[in-house]
Amino acid sequence: MLVNFYRHERGRNVLREVLGPALRDILADGDLDVRTDPVEVYKTWINQTESRSGFKSSLPYDVSPEDALSHPEVRRRVDIAVVNLHNLTQRILKAITSNINKLPYGLRYTAKVLGDTLRSTFPAASEDDVYKVLCNLVYYRFMNPAIVAPDAFDVLEPSGVPGGLRPERRRLLGSAARLLQRAATGELFLGSGEHVAALNRYVTHAHATFRKFVRRVCDVPNPSQHFRMDEYSETLIVSRPLVYISLGELLNTHKLLLEHRDALCPEPSDQLRLLLADVGPIPTLQELVGTATTTAPGTRSISSIMMQLMADVIRTQPGDTLADVLRAAVSPDQELRHKELMHRRIAQDANTPDKMKRRRSTLATTSLSLEEKKRKIGRSVRRLEALGILPATRGHERILKMIAQDVRNQRVHRRRRGGELVKLGQTLHGLRDKSNFLGQQADYYGHYIASFAQLHESRSSTPIYRLSYTATRLHEKGVLLEIQDLPSTQCI
Repeated sequence: MLVNFYRHERGRNVLREVLGPALRDILADGDLDVRTDPVEVYKTWINQTESRSGFKSSLPYDVSPEDALSHPEVRRRVDIAVVNLHNLTQRILKAITSNINKLPYGLRYTAKVLGDTLRSTFPAASEDDVYKVLCNLVYYRFMNPAIVAPDAFDVLEPSGVPGGLRPERRRLLGSAARLLQRAATGELFLGSGEHVAALNRYVTHAHATFRKFVRRVCDVPNPSQHFRMDEYSETLIVSRPLVYISLGELLNTHKLLLEHRDALCPEPSDQLRLLLADVGPIPTLQELVGTATTTAPGTRSISSIMMQLMADVIRTQPGDTLADVLRAAVSPDQELRHKELMHRRIAQDANTPDKMKRRRSTLATTSLSLEEKKRKIGRSVRRLEALGILPATRGHERILKMIAQDVRNQRVHRRRRGGELVKLGQTLHGLRDKSNFLGQQADYYGHYIASFAQLHESRSSTPIYRLSYTATRLHEKGVLLEIQDLPSTQCI
């Protein structure tokens, strides 16, 4: 919950400021090779050799790591990948450790309190165990997801990266994140070889850096010192601070205050204890927002239709209160104004796109006269009162409040709709980028096939060698993008 809280706009700004420059520099270096698995490097080398020559390699395809490292070219590529991975990971680690003061104070103070609580609750626990918990909170939960998927946390925008976040670049960030995670936990790589030893040396060095980083993260003052607050601060405040909190968070805060009331306010005369006594038990969400707890089929549609009917009546027939308007007789002039209003609505709806038109149940009310609408309002009010949706005495006022609330919510709906349109635009832009990428891949394979055919024609005088590849080999080479409806044992 804490990490999700700091992943909102403020937390994303921190991640963007701390990790953004380092990740942008890494992706600007191009598609570096950071694969350190000798077998994977060996297979890539074989595939590239066969692609350049057009002939099947005489070397075996499935080998052990030791056999793969016996080839100088494989060792050279693995050494380069280890250096690349070390440099990339070090950039991210430096960005993390050099921007401690930019981390949210609440996250740092929570880590400090968590560490102190673990030490007091579990005195037999070692510092390594406490460090693992704190590192899991600060790095793995808060920072690591932003490194693996920077576009999902607004750390980087795909359009702002030259060439976009292609799968190769995502694999690059994933490799750096995995090495950082090993460095954070101090978990060494298994296996033998110089490349494994080099990676383990870096993990050991970076682990010590991470431990210093976590200690510095927890080195923060108390909230009273950080915010410079004392018992007189509230008296000196000219403008009251604004707190933005959702209804769910408000109810959870109320629940926590009641559960820990004895620890927070042990004195009977404490202001918080008196305030909690005045507030009473925890209300339900329906009680808090003032909505009914019981609903019946068709209630929502009846309420929306009735609000539209009342709006039509109020616009046509004046009165001091809604009850007076409903009881008053309808004059011919008022009926005429009502018909003109309905004609304008029908004409406006005719020019509206189908997806934006009013509901059929709402349009059906345009054919009713003003007197018929008033009678229908009376029947609807009595029905809602019988269902318990409206109070029996002041139901008309409640409906007016519902109409006013609906008008106020229009701004929220428009803002939400604007945000959805922005997200849809971003999704459309991403789909276009993916379409362009797939088109480039198709062109690449088209050129590859054409060049292979041209090479085959130029060697028509030489004996023809028949090559056979399994579907699995073609998938590894990238010729086949996907194998569907067949298990791997049948891809031969």
